[in-house]
Amino acid sequence: MNTQPKRRFSLLFAPLLGACLLAGCGDGRSADDLRTDSKSQQTQEKRAREVADAWHGSAATAAWSRGYYPLGDTPQPPASGWHSEADKWAFESGTIVRSGKLPTTAITRGKVEWRSGSTLIRPVVDPNWAYQSFAHYSSKGPRLTVTGVKLGETTIATTRGTATVPAWLFTLDGYDAPLKQVAVSPSELPKPPIGRAGHGSAGGLWQVTRLTGTSADGRSLTVRSGHGACDDGPVVKVLETDESVVLYGSVKGARSGPCTAEMLQPKVKVELRQPLAHRVVLDALTAQPVPYGT
Repeated sequence: MNTQPKRRFSLLFAPLLGACLLAGCGDGRSADDLRTDSKSQQTQEKRAREVADAWHGSAATAAWSRGYYPLGDTPQPPASGWHSEADKWAFESGTIVRSGKLPTTAITRGKVEWRSGSTLIRPVVDPNWAYQSFAHYSSKGPRLTVTGVKLGETTIATTRGTATVPAWLFTLDGYDAPLKQVAVSPSELPKPPIGRAGHGSAGGLWQVTRLTGTSADGRSLTVRSGHGACDDGPVVKVLETDESVVLYGSVKGARSGPCTAEMLQPKVKVELRQPLAHRVVLDALTAQPVPYGT
């Protein structure tokens, strides 16, 4: 077999490969771009470590461990399931109306109880406010109709494990099982022990704004992170400690030049080395806990 053509190719390819490794061939980035990216990543990681260190053993961590913070959706569909895709769509879009007025309540406090036996008293929201939290539209087309409400209870995932909480049970026309809405408000988020990162000092950090889900085994999170219209989307990295999970968001493929002023927040899945358990999820840019839901 004649190997000469292959040898010529290798001799030609080797210096090209070396030049690409130095200059960043393949993604359009120069060596200066790569050095800038590396410096930005180091700055982001440093900020994440500063946030984790500040929260370690702090009063904010103690307050977080004593609070009630849901990790599940507070409006819960009927246990029997939806009768049709149209009803499911109506619930998810908030196309829900009520038949007549809902009563007000004199109940102002309710008890959150965890499986560990720990309890916490929290304010109970009025059923009309609870209704408005999931009923946003009354447009034509598929809709659900609330015909009544009473106080009951439900279970929900929280940062301290599963808890039994007071819930408003809304009767739906045509359904035997109620639509449940958690009736107690979450605890106030603790004040971070460290301030927001200064402008221009965070290595291109973007805020991770919302936690939208956790996997059943606690080893992955789904979050919303911001980016603009002139980049290739968000990147979310994680720094884990025994007490916290610090998320630091950035963008990839940012391009210069004219760009529409818009803020996009797609969902991003983040893998963890250890189950989340009772650790607080923090945003590196703001140093605040990342809240669940909307």
